[in-house]
Amino acid sequence: MTDMQFEAAMQKIRSGDKQGLQEIYEEYIGLIYAIVKDVLKSKENAEDVTSDFFIRLWDKADTFQSGRGHKTWITTIARNMAIDYLRKYGKEEIREFSEEPETEAALGGHAELDSPVEREVLADMTITEALSGLKENEKQIMNMKILGDMTFQEIAGTLRISIGTVTWRYQNAVKKLRRCGYGTGF
Repeated sequence: MTDMQFEAAMQKIRSGDKQGLQEIYEEYIGLIYAIVKDVLKSKENAEDVTSDFFIRLWDKADTFQSGRGHKTWITTIARNMAIDYLRKYGKEEIREFSEEPETEAALGGHAELDSPVEREVLADMTITEALSGLKENEKQIMNMKILGDMTFQEIAGTLRISIGTVTWRYQNAVKKLRRCGYGTGF
């Protein structure tokens, strides 16, 4: 979705047209779920926060400023909502940029596909399996780049890290994936 398309969808939301929210939902459900799950480490909690995200988006439509990059705006909201959830409920410790590899793939590993959100995110098990061997911070960047089609600058802004760190982690992840035989499509 281009910035112009997003702005048009937001204008629909501002005027009370639910079609605008549907368009954004269809385009970004996978990205938002992946970002939230990266923080929460729980599919159930991630599904709840992802649902709440779209309600919040409806409520915050008037605060969107066009021309500032919509992907950074929505991913920052999603990430902040996940962190707020952890603070409120204290379910798990925040491990924002841990160097420890996760035991489950960033997009849910081989969990049962029992919800529409998971079916959307886990449509391609090959990439899920590939991502399972990456460090958490590498998976997060790959998710934003692949699912969100975000630029390195947008990712750096969302994660509040330097663009050099983003590109370095991305390149390391790509090298690991290629060594494992997952092609050159990254």
